[in-house]
Amino acid sequence: MLPGGLTSGGGGRGGGLCLLRWLGLRLWSRRGTLVFALLWFGSWLFLNGLVLVHRSILSDYCTDDKSKRILQRLCLEFGEGSVTGDMCQDLCVLGLVEYKRCLYYENGKKVIEARWRGKPVILKSKLENFSSYEPLGILDYQQDTAEDLSALDVVFYATLEVRNSLGLAEEEEGERGEGGGGSNGSLAKLWGEKLKISDKSYFDRAELSSLWALLQQEEYTFLRVLQDLSSHVAKVLGSCGHFYAVEYLSAGHAWDQNIFSLDEVEVSGLQDQNRGRWSAREMVHRIALSFLDMVWHFDNDFTHKLHLCDIKPENFAIRKDLTVVAIDVDMAFFEPKMRDILEQNCSSDDDCNFFDCSSRCDPVKRRCSPHRSNSNLQVICEKIFRPWFSPTLLGAKAGLPLQIELQQAVQECSETEGGEDKTEEDRGGRDVHQHLVSILNRLLQEGGESGERVGSWEGKEHVHTALNF
Repeated sequence: MLPGGLTSGGGGRGGGLCLLRWLGLRLWSRRGTLVFALLWFGSWLFLNGLVLVHRSILSDYCTDDKSKRILQRLCLEFGEGSVTGDMCQDLCVLGLVEYKRCLYYENGKKVIEARWRGKPVILKSKLENFSSYEPLGILDYQQDTAEDLSALDVVFYATLEVRNSLGLAEEEEGERGEGGGGSNGSLAKLWGEKLKISDKSYFDRAELSSLWALLQQEEYTFLRVLQDLSSHVAKVLGSCGHFYAVEYLSAGHAWDQNIFSLDEVEVSGLQDQNRGRWSAREMVHRIALSFLDMVWHFDNDFTHKLHLCDIKPENFAIRKDLTVVAIDVDMAFFEPKMRDILEQNCSSDDDCNFFDCSSRCDPVKRRCSPHRSNSNLQVICEKIFRPWFSPTLLGAKAGLPLQIELQQAVQECSETEGGEDKTEEDRGGRDVHQHLVSILNRLLQEGGESGERVGSWEGKEHVHTALNF
């Protein structure tokens, strides 16, 4: 019996023709599948090419020439007395700021790599031109009335802008935490010498205009607020006009199995005296502990919980002591602002997702809950820890008891969601957090760490810091 129900006898030439047709159909089917696959691959290449063209041509250019012209315009404004800052003299007069390259430029946001007095820094501005920022209206009022603007006035207006940027309402001042202090005290610590209260009037128009342009940039405000309160955010080093400089740190990458470049970590003390330099796996474990420290810090050490809504390797970096640092905080929000963002109209839970922050839809009210249903820890377990501690990367070590326990704990952590009972949710998150800390410390002990150094994180005290503005 032949395919198609044909027999070898009696059919003769008719049967042979049917056989040839069947074979031709099979060949065409295989050829068609191959053609379809090639067409699909070609379409994929074409669409990705369009995306690249849009990013590099149709969107804003990230070129050295344009970046240098932007800085030259800034220096021209400094020469005219329109802007100022502690970095302007070095940038525009002394030549102590060396341009290196443009890192990012889209929708006006500019990110430039440079060297300031021999040290690498990152220059940032949300908008390209100083004139694009809203002016401080009281300066025009002051000019019309010929009245002096006091330092207390500056504190008042800066306080309002900071509150607005961070989403901290005035009536919430001092509502949580104990040792908060008043808004003047907080801002004096926040702005340091810039807003020091004194008897003389604060009439430097360029300084006020520059400060006002900086305050309109949420990321600057966020970093400037937290840099004296947290080791887990990038530090602002200086500013000129609407541009500000932050410390240069090498960002993580999803394609790197360790996420961070561990070859650059060379600091005295980051090695065991008996065994020499730490292995890459030991450094990963210490970085994971720093991630957990950061999560605990953001959840518990401020007046309001701090939510990270865009968690990916590129938004974090490590210092040379392996401290994890949040370097892109455009999508970081304190609890009051997080509630405002989440509480929207909805028809399903999918409508209640805001990047990595999500809540649940109330089918009766058709409104999203203002309370986040997932957590910073859960998303970090899902997006950072699971790839790190996957059996594929661990290889032969994946079957070791502690590694299996770690994988199970990470899996449990990534699947844990919050509920309506916030106390129960916090308790559950705390248990998962402590379980991960315990496993990672035991892994470091297995790797040869001394008990004193391993236990340093568990004994670390977190001092509550009230952000009362």
